[in-house]
Amino acid sequence: MLKKVLISLGILVLVIVLAFVHKNYRNRTLSPPGIAELRVNNLHVEINYSRPSVRERIIFGDEADGALQPYGVYWRLGANEATEMTINQDVIFNGVPLQAGTYRLYAIPGPNTFRIGVNSELGEWGAMEPDSRKDLFITEVPVTRLDEPVEQFTTRIEEGPANGAMLYFEWSDVQLAIPIARKREM
Repeated sequence: MLKKVLISLGILVLVIVLAFVHKNYRNRTLSPPGIAELRVNNLHVEINYSRPSVRERIIFGDEADGALQPYGVYWRLGANEATEMTINQDVIFNGVPLQAGTYRLYAIPGPNTFRIGVNSELGEWGAMEPDSRKDLFITEVPVTRLDEPVEQFTTRIEEGPANGAMLYFEWSDVQLAIPIARKREM
């Protein structure tokens, strides 16, 4: 009798593990990991994120309209794990000083601007809002509407003015452009 119970319990555990692996794999295929990286002179910027797709959904908008990411609500700036940015030197991030290091990025979307949070909490699942006490700052970034929608969430980094960088987040018909300037020597 005990042997049958242990076999049944083993089968149940196996089914649960296989279901978890399948779900995790499905999430990874629907929102695969992405890396955006730029090295310009001595500046190195890297963004690790996941890339969800539009798949005929309303992405940004009002909750009443069924938007996947409603205005005014926390968004992890991707999918799966939290989006993280690593910079190798002190910079000015959208006008705000930021020391070299690795940071969690998140957004609060709006129709005309997104609030971008830079937070020191790392290694967390992105669906959970970060501890606001670990926010270094929140900065406003204007929304540019794209003529050609972007199906899969894309982060890219290009060389910017004065050997700095421009960080772009694009999804659906929304583009955010964030300047990352080298911090001038005193």
